[in-house]
Amino acid sequence: MRTPLSSLTLLEPRTLSDALRFLQEGGPPAPLAGGTDIYVGLEFGLETRKRFLNLWELAELRGIRLRKGLLSLGALTTYTDLIRSPLVRKRLPILIEAARLVGGVQIQNRGTIGGNIANASPAGDTLPVLAVAEAIVVLRSLDGERMIPFNAFYTGYKKTAMRPDEIIASIEIPALPGRPWFRKVGTRAAQAISKVVMAAVVGEQPRIAIGSVAPTVVRCPRTEGVLASGGPLEEAELTLLEEIRPIDDLRSTAEYRGRVCVNLLRSCFANRRR
Repeated sequence: MRTPLSSLTLLEPRTLSDALRFLQEGGPPAPLAGGTDIYVGLEFGLETRKRFLNLWELAELRGIRLRKGLLSLGALTTYTDLIRSPLVRKRLPILIEAARLVGGVQIQNRGTIGGNIANASPAGDTLPVLAVAEAIVVLRSLDGERMIPFNAFYTGYKKTAMRPDEIIASIEIPALPGRPWFRKVGTRAAQAISKVVMAAVVGEQPRIAIGSVAPTVVRCPRTEGVLASGGPLEEAELTLLEEIRPIDDLRSTAEYRGRVCVNLLRSCFANRRR
C-alpha cells in the first residue's frame, strides 16, 4: 500500500552544517538525495521511515575534482555527471560504463553516487568499481570528518559502518595500477538489476570485485593472489568460486551466478599481461 505523504516530514537544510545538526536532533532523519530508491519504497509501502533530510540543494556535496592526486567525487554527483565528466573518463572509465547501465536517463539524472553507496544493495552497479579502485568513503558529522576504506564500509546486508549522525560527503579514488575492466550481466541490456556485476584491474597487481552474488559486494584477494603469482587461470577460477560462495535468490541461482563469474574471469584475464 502506498505510504500517505501527509504522514511524512521533510527537513530542508540550507547548508551542510544545518543538515548535520538535523541529524543530531529528535532522532536522525533519513538522508534523501535523488530519492530513486526511497520513492519506490514509499510507493509500495516498503519504506517505514517517516522523517527525511533533503540533501539535494547542498552545493558542498557536489563536484568532481582532483584533490591531492585523488579523484574526488561529491556525494551528490549524479550518474549523468559521471558520464559527462572528462576527468572521470581519464581516471576511472569503468565508472562511466557502470553509470551508463543504471536505469534510464531519468534515473541517471537523479541518482547519486553517494546514494548508491549508502543504499548498500549488493547489486549496486558502481560498487564493484569502487571496490577495485580501493576508494575511500569520506563521512561528515558535527564531530568532524571520518574516512573509511570502501572495502571496509559494508558490515552485512544493507548495513554499513556509517553512524546515524553521519552522511557521506565525498568519495576519494586513487589512480589505478593497471587496465580497468567492467561487465554487468542482467536479464536485458539496460534498466535491469544485475544478476552478476564484475569489475577488475588487469596488471601486475590484479584486482577483482563482484556484486549481486552475496550479501555485500565481494573483493577477491585469494583469486587476485593466484593471478598475481602467474598461476593457471583454471586455479584462479576454482579459487574464485570458493571466495564468492554465490547465493540463490529471486533473480538467479547460485549455480548460474558461479558459471557466469567463471566466464567473466576467463574473459577478463585470458590474455592478461604481467
